[in-house]
Amino acid sequence: MVVLSSSTAAEECLVKNDIVFANRPKFIIAKHLGYNYTTVVTSSYGDHWRNLRRIGANEIFSSARLNATENARRDEIRRLLARLSNESRQEFAKVELKSMLSDLSLNNIMRTVAGKRFYGDEVANEEEAREFRELMVEIFKKSGTGNPADYLPILNWFGLGFERELKKLAQRMDGFLQKLIDEHRTKKLQNNSMIQHLLSMQQSDPLYYTDEIIKGFIMVIILAGTDTSSVTIEWAMANLLNHPQVLKKARDEIDSLIGQENLIEEADVPKLHYLRSIMYETLRLYPAAPLLIPHMPSSDCTIGGYDVPSGTIVLVNAWAIHRDPKVWDDPESFKPERFDDYGGKIEHSHKLLPFGLGRRACPGSNLAQRMVGLTLGSLIQCFEWERIDGKEIDMTEGKGTTMPKAHSLQALCKARPIVNKLFH
Repeated sequence: MVVLSSSTAAEECLVKNDIVFANRPKFIIAKHLGYNYTTVVTSSYGDHWRNLRRIGANEIFSSARLNATENARRDEIRRLLARLSNESRQEFAKVELKSMLSDLSLNNIMRTVAGKRFYGDEVANEEEAREFRELMVEIFKKSGTGNPADYLPILNWFGLGFERELKKLAQRMDGFLQKLIDEHRTKKLQNNSMIQHLLSMQQSDPLYYTDEIIKGFIMVIILAGTDTSSVTIEWAMANLLNHPQVLKKARDEIDSLIGQENLIEEADVPKLHYLRSIMYETLRLYPAAPLLIPHMPSSDCTIGGYDVPSGTIVLVNAWAIHRDPKVWDDPESFKPERFDDYGGKIEHSHKLLPFGLGRRACPGSNLAQRMVGLTLGSLIQCFEWERIDGKEIDMTEGKGTTMPKAHSLQALCKARPIVNKLFH
């Protein structure tokens, strides 16, 4: 294993030699939850991966497709705002944000994917929703567990049980996803969901858009797009509570450009430059994938003058790169203003890589930024926020592949006048 902890080494691998490093290690979890290494995240570089990437770019993550599912994300955020406002209409109320943000992210993704809710009220099918929630708890638990046999294959001889449990879990999840696809196919649902759109593509090209390809995309979007978004929003709110002057500046920008008559929309986020700077600074200090997704070189190569054999597991330590004092001024401090010079464009720098770099960079970064930006902007626009008893928010990092807060975020919130106008 090789760990890259400098931006120059990361750029050398993922930009200058991106084809060599465009493969993935064959981890056991990717075999079973990644449909035998055939999803856009787990497959090795080649024709199959290029086809998947093209489907993702054109049929799932394009601006046109994201715009088509915007109403679902808008509705979910308004439900969150209404829930918070019911508790804090007249005075400051104590709220626990972690679970609310997790429910929001999962409902956002599942309405985009399948056109229905699985958390909170108004779920389409309570039994189906309960099954999905149980599966998600198990999958997130397993995906955050290190498997020693991935690094010492001899341990597979002893049958430690991890792979056996994974197989059962993967079979249950596959059955659940197949039921979602069959429901869309037999009932001919018209809900503008990703499944509906891909099934329409399947009719014209059944060999290309197979059920397994569709299920693989659903799995990737659920695993890559839910936990990452919710923990990013939670870290951002924690930082804003610890830096009230930043929170005030963000609210002033929103009030100035959007006002107190209309709720912020996805289309407004790109022009709210300070809000985007807050997002980038949060992703810098608390990247949702601090070690990115592992890479594996397809041939022997050199990195920074060091020999790296083919098949080596290569981890990019985004957390270290984002806090490198040789690259960033005062790297441990939360200063959104440092991104003023980037004009709201995260892609301008190889110093900041929360979504990876090169060919295997996250294809869903646009969706992630839409969801995080709109949710964060809405919480700032609609509520006053304060710390409980004035105590500084504990920023200790917890365990997990997506680096959660060790202690879930609790805060005081009070509805602003816009909430009473719109919801009451």
